[in-house]
Amino acid sequence: MILWQEKLNGDSLTWLLEPDTDNPSVRYFALRDLLGRPANDPEVITAKSEIMISGPVPVILDAQNPEGYWKQPGGGYRKYQGTIWQIMLLSELGVDPTDERLQRGCKYLLSHSIASNGGFAASNTKSSTSSSVIHCLNGNLLYALIRLGFLDDPRVQLALDWQVRSIIGQEPIEYYQSGTSGPSFSCGVNAKQSCGWGALKAMKALLNVPPQQRTPDMEYAIECGAQFLLQYDVARADFPYIEKISSAWFKLGFPLSYWSDVLETLAILVLLGYGGDARLAEAYHWLLSKQNAEGRWKLENSLNGKMWIDIEKRGKPSKWVTLRALRVIKDIEQTQSLFD
Repeated sequence: MILWQEKLNGDSLTWLLEPDTDNPSVRYFALRDLLGRPANDPEVITAKSEIMISGPVPVILDAQNPEGYWKQPGGGYRKYQGTIWQIMLLSELGVDPTDERLQRGCKYLLSHSIASNGGFAASNTKSSTSSSVIHCLNGNLLYALIRLGFLDDPRVQLALDWQVRSIIGQEPIEYYQSGTSGPSFSCGVNAKQSCGWGALKAMKALLNVPPQQRTPDMEYAIECGAQFLLQYDVARADFPYIEKISSAWFKLGFPLSYWSDVLETLAILVLLGYGGDARLAEAYHWLLSKQNAEGRWKLENSLNGKMWIDIEKRGKPSKWVTLRALRVIKDIEQTQSLFD
């Protein structure tokens, strides 16, 4: 048994490694992220190829209009079947970045969803307005497009620049009452308060940029994000809210949308270098307590009924949530933390 598996109530890793035509991506990510197999490993190559022929990916790609969009032409924000959402989900599912349909979809999105300030806009219209650019969407799309090989695209670079400048409050940048409202992740959707969801999505994006390609301002924005997140109790997700803390923080799911959860917060803080920080201990023990007797986690939050295809069943043990949990457990245990 691998040492980090001692934290599990059962052998969930074997479960994730099983061939599964409904969720072939899980086996690929388990081989890569949990067992550390290299890209040229024969099992990894086979598992990756399965993603394109079974499960959600071919269903989503088949739903694409020949012009490159999903659902309707234009900005493509329409939840949760529009162009924007398909690009984000396909990247999470491990789609082949070289697939012609995927490339067409990314190029369509980049041609229709960039606002005048350089960020990605939450818009269904042909013209995207700067007032609809917010951290959560911009971060999610940057994360997806970077994973899909578009980091060097000038439009992606502009959206990265917007993300950085909006975090650190660097001029010139415009803030909007209905969108991003100021530095430190302030958002009009959250009554101009700092938004924990937006901060996490922005960090996902910036951390996905290779270290050698990060600018000094980008590194500063990442440090600002880390310090912002560590101000709050990870286990309670007590970020500023209009009325009360959203219950979504404590319902683990897949895929995540603009919302986040305690598990993603742990994952981001581990990537930021805080895997052994005592401030994460309570949240980490909360995560461990959520597993069942077989070392599996349930799907508690879901977009089923809204996407082109359902992924797993709410209330049942979830390979996707378990994969997310095991990634974090592995990383935290390898820091030799003092949580125990």
